[in-house]
Amino acid sequence: MTLQAPPNRENSRGNIRQVGVEIEFAGLPPRDTALIVRELFGGELNVVSPHRLLVENTRWGVFGIELDTQYAHPDKALLEEPVGQDSEWSRHQHQKRLEFHQKTRELIGDMVTGLVPTEIVCPPVPWNELEALDTLFEALREHGAKGTDASLMYGFGLHLNPEVERFEADYILAMLRAYLLLASWLRDEIKVDITREMLPHANPFHKAYALKVLDTRYSPDLDTLIDDYLHYNPTRNRELDMLPLFAYLRPNHGHELLHAQLTKPRPTFHYRLPNAQLSQPGWGSTIEWNRWVEVEKLAADREKLQARCDEYIADHSRPMVTRIKEKLTRSTKKLGHWLSRQH
Repeated sequence: MTLQAPPNRENSRGNIRQVGVEIEFAGLPPRDTALIVRELFGGELNVVSPHRLLVENTRWGVFGIELDTQYAHPDKALLEEPVGQDSEWSRHQHQKRLEFHQKTRELIGDMVTGLVPTEIVCPPVPWNELEALDTLFEALREHGAKGTDASLMYGFGLHLNPEVERFEADYILAMLRAYLLLASWLRDEIKVDITREMLPHANPFHKAYALKVLDTRYSPDLDTLIDDYLHYNPTRNRELDMLPLFAYLRPNHGHELLHAQLTKPRPTFHYRLPNAQLSQPGWGSTIEWNRWVEVEKLAADREKLQARCDEYIADHSRPMVTRIKEKLTRSTKKLGHWLSRQH
């Protein structure tokens, strides 16, 4: 598949925009996964703990590989707890407590390997080098990694973190509008797995928020845009999670979600919708990036964007009974497609 170029290829500093990629899967433990990454991209292996490893100094930077549960890893707060200097006995007891904690977490990781996913957090990659990154997905598939559709228990996803072009409110608002308008199309194209539909991690935006944002009279400054988002979306669990970007733009904002441990400030959109389709030959970040580019294309075409916003508002002004019937028809077709895949 040919990699599609976004309408805005560079950031505001004139550098090629980058994309962070995260993927979850089963079938390969973290250490084996890290060795595959090192074989493909070079670098040095750094074993942070038995189930958390880094591959450093690759062509793009640091890959993080770990079991995706905090209980498999030592507690950073405990590891950094200051050691009392009052006696040799207290220092000895502290060391024994650390060793017991680390061994317990290692055993937990051993027990849940295969039950919780392995996750790879890739370093930021220039968008025009995503095809080179896709060799990783091919290698994972060849070594037995299992993606979303391998089991009803696997609600695994692939996340893209496309770097924003610029930080002005009008640009971010246009991207939000384009995403809201194309969200249903993206779900249909991706065929979001039914297990992931039932889990909360990539929930769609509520209609009340869409109606507010898609009203072309809505023209907020950046602070109002952020406050409105937090009011309507007090959660990380959105298919397009804006919290990392807003935490980056407003580090002193008072909302607790922007300072939560799992909210990592960064100048990117956090797109959480795609499945991890490792059983599908040829699938990788290129396919999902090309779908994302359609959002960027619509956002860049302001005349078309405004027309689509007006159509959305008009459509959702129709009687509720009509819209419910159409939604039920779409849901029935989606369920039928999923059932056919199981045979």
